[in-house]
Amino acid sequence: MKYRSRIYYSAAQKNLMWDRWQAGDSLHEIARLFDRGHSSIQGVLSETGGIRPRPRSRSPLALTLAEREEISRGMVVGQSLRHIALSLDRAPSTVSREINRNGGRRHYRASKAEQAAWDRAHRAKTCKLIENRALAGIVAKKLRGLWSPEQIAGWLKYAYPDDENFQVSHETIYRSLFIQARGALKKELLQHLRHTRAMRRGRSHTQKTATHGRITDTVSIRERPASVEDRAVPGHWEGDLIIGSHNSQIATLVERQTRYVMLVRVKSKDTKTVINALIKHAHKLPRELYKSLTWDRGKEMADHQRFSLDTNVKVYFCDPQSPWQRGSNENTNGLLRQYFPKGMDLSNIHQNRLNAVARQLNERPRKTLDFRTPAERFGQCVASIG
Repeated sequence: MKYRSRIYYSAAQKNLMWDRWQAGDSLHEIARLFDRGHSSIQGVLSETGGIRPRPRSRSPLALTLAEREEISRGMVVGQSLRHIALSLDRAPSTVSREINRNGGRRHYRASKAEQAAWDRAHRAKTCKLIENRALAGIVAKKLRGLWSPEQIAGWLKYAYPDDENFQVSHETIYRSLFIQARGALKKELLQHLRHTRAMRRGRSHTQKTATHGRITDTVSIRERPASVEDRAVPGHWEGDLIIGSHNSQIATLVERQTRYVMLVRVKSKDTKTVINALIKHAHKLPRELYKSLTWDRGKEMADHQRFSLDTNVKVYFCDPQSPWQRGSNENTNGLLRQYFPKGMDLSNIHQNRLNAVARQLNERPRKTLDFRTPAERFGQCVASIG
């Protein structure tokens, strides 16, 4: 069996890997670009937990290679440290430290000193979550509450607007979780992220491939009024079913303006059962806050006209195989998989449990709401009609 020699990737090749990884390509797709196995690419990307390393740059205060060469030449001809420093417009102490930390007058070499400087600069800097353990504790608590790093970072800015010591970027949180070199956050917190993979991935296209049935007398989403499309007024919802094992399911409803979530227990996927459950739930809301419902073309909505007749709620349907047209609902379904993983039997989930999960989602801050919560925004809508 013939073995191929080990490949050492250049900086340009690594940049291409990161570009394709951030664009959503798989390890196998990237590996084909280099005629290598996917493990070869994984080895490069996993060094930093799937997070692209920041490009390295030199501090404007640091000595340059040209300056180090000038120091080396000055010592060869016997110039004093003060004379060399004056020619470089540097402090004598700067030149003295440079020489002493790189072998002294006898062994100083500009090229070796330059490489040593880069190596020293590559050392890990102290992470903010290491320096501020109280902040790390807050972040850990929110992660255990299934908040995303972006939600945590946004909420901290809202909660501590005048204290930068208690603010941290979501990238710092991700780096602390995936790289694990700094010990800022415990590795077990990774399991509380929405996607519990070993390396961080960028956002990719939805892969939902539910079978869509043909439903008659549908009103297309393209006929939905502009006020619904731009989320100008509350009361317009998006809905779907999330599917579990043994033909079990839960109906999910999201209000477009406030992102408020409601979950409905559904015993069967047939249209009669689904429509009856949606009708019963619709009557719990004020009429002003339930004006329309946008759904995909699943067969469970075949009896949509009965739903509209009983509730006076207009139903709009997405284009076939276009789940992104219900973006808020698709996002929520992704969040719900933290509570109800794929393959889980949903038939025994009580409505009280669904209410508790919905309440937890509604109490998470959302970036799109300026890091306010859906519960706050929906409560304001209820108060305005009271």
